[in-house]
Amino acid sequence: MMVQFRYDPSPRVLQGLSGGTLALRLRRTLRGWVWLRLIYGDGASPLADLPPSFRYGEVRDRLFAPSHPREDGATVAEMQHRCRGSHCLCQAPAHGLLFPPHPDLDQAAWVAEMVELSGLKAEAVEAELRAYAFATVHRTLRDDLTWLTQLGWLESAGRGQWRKKAPPEWPILPEHLALGAGSPDWSPREQQQVLGVLEEIAFLRPQLAVVVETLRQQMTVQPQPPLPLDRPRRLFVHFDYVLSEDVQEQVDQHQDDLDQLWHSPEGGVVQFDYFSARSQRQTQVTAYPVCLHYARRAKYLTVYGPTPQGDLGWWNYRLDRITSPRLRILPWGDPAIPDDLKQLRQRGQLPNPATVERHLEDAWGFNFYLPRALLILRFSPDFARGYVDGTDRHPTFAPVAYGDLPKLIAAHAPAAQQADLLALVAHRSPQDRYYQGWIRMGDTNVTMRLRDWRPQGEVIAPWAVRQQMIAEAEQELKQYQG
Repeated sequence: MMVQFRYDPSPRVLQGLSGGTLALRLRRTLRGWVWLRLIYGDGASPLADLPPSFRYGEVRDRLFAPSHPREDGATVAEMQHRCRGSHCLCQAPAHGLLFPPHPDLDQAAWVAEMVELSGLKAEAVEAELRAYAFATVHRTLRDDLTWLTQLGWLESAGRGQWRKKAPPEWPILPEHLALGAGSPDWSPREQQQVLGVLEEIAFLRPQLAVVVETLRQQMTVQPQPPLPLDRPRRLFVHFDYVLSEDVQEQVDQHQDDLDQLWHSPEGGVVQFDYFSARSQRQTQVTAYPVCLHYARRAKYLTVYGPTPQGDLGWWNYRLDRITSPRLRILPWGDPAIPDDLKQLRQRGQLPNPATVERHLEDAWGFNFYLPRALLILRFSPDFARGYVDGTDRHPTFAPVAYGDLPKLIAAHAPAAQQADLLALVAHRSPQDRYYQGWIRMGDTNVTMRLRDWRPQGEVIAPWAVRQQMIAEAEQELKQYQG
């Protein structure tokens, strides 16, 4: 039987297989190459007799040694203990899976090229080569097959089954993404620049990874002059979004579930288990999903439904704190859906993303359902000139003249606090710089920004936020004096 998957594990091939997320998912990409070589391999492959449609269990039983635990609940430590010293796949380091089938690949050159393409440090790449790529839980390996399906290498056969695809059906470039006829005359360097930018932000929307992959395949199909590999990378995009590989895969799965729901004609309600860091407890959420956000270094799902306080309204949930393996999609007839939501649907009044956008414009703060209040800040002129002036924080955030502060306080501050605020302003210098805006009270994102401006930025209003900043500053001082 001829080997159908004949690609070698060169960094450029792996970059294409990664779906545009090489740096974030190098280990999964390495496993992906091994998966494809096993599934579409020759008669020597342990999966050679795999039927056209198969379940994960059929793959698992052929790949792993008899000592390897079959239970989904088995931990990595348990697998390593049972299989130590055996020839089980979970005991094979990644370099032993990649390089022996292709002895022409030089490992040192491979690492150097991988560093160039991914932006990872050489130490990190070498650590991945030493790691046991298949020493992971069965859920992660099962998700590998789902990921390969999303990239077009496999096909879903329903009910936890996958179907092989013939080579002509493997991922190809759609005409509307072609870089050839009818598209801009991009040079190889420009193509690489476009792909590099898309790859950097593909984590925000996993479906973009497929676009990156198809574009990269087009570049492979249409030969281009090679780019020099010794040219150092000059642009680095740093997102404060650092999740483990398993958690990242789980988040992507939740996002994929939501995308499928939002593209279905009827839609529906989601139900999931959620761990709250604030209350330190797990609860079940049943709500109508409206949109996704990337904010505060995480992805959030905005829903409309019963809030933690028991009212019907808006709430934001971090995707990485959803503990359910999959979102449960409830059809509209399900008795678990609150009657208030069903009535909104019947009246055609279900909330939508446009409503969220309007609320976000009203005040600074991601938790747009919290009450808003007037913000007044004071900065020294030098600090304001270097770090505040000319920045875009929120549509309501803008400079305000010192002489306008009394009128602003009289119009918008609570009556019980106006005297204290006016007295405070009277003791401040007119030569300082002042800013006004509207914020969501208690929003963590805003609070963290105000902390970042300390001690150069003074909160004048809201009074409650000012008292919070004072208490935090006193606590900090005690820590340094102790």
